[in-house]
Amino acid sequence: MKKVVAVFTLFFLAALFVNVNAQAIGGAEISFEKETHDYGVIQQHGDGTYDFVFKNTGSVPLLISECVGSCGCTVPEWPREPIAPGASAKLKVTYDTKRVGVINKSVTIKSNAVNAPTKIIRIKGEVKA
Repeated sequence: MKKVVAVFTLFFLAALFVNVNAQAIGGAEISFEKETHDYGVIQQHGDGTYDFVFKNTGSVPLLISECVGSCGCTVPEWPREPIAPGASAKLKVTYDTKRVGVINKSVTIKSNAVNAPTKIIRIKGEVKA
């Protein structure tokens, strides 16, 4: 039992040490103005585009490597160039409003952000005919 507690404590301290060192070294950090957009009720074939604004609150350039919609009806467009520390940018999400019904979709973002290497943002609402 003492060995289990000792091993657990060792792992905990190692994880804490790695986290503190990563924060001390710095890195890119991604911070969104809002992580969910509610379209409310929109008309079929209406404008299903929304720009998510985000900022690099870290100390090195932010690189977004991939953005993937949860289905083919949700298409993200993201900046391919590095986002400088302190700079803001937009991630454009377009939902295909030809489909009638409730919207509840996500976009998964992969980047070099130390605070969220994988980040999920969402869109929701309802398309009426």
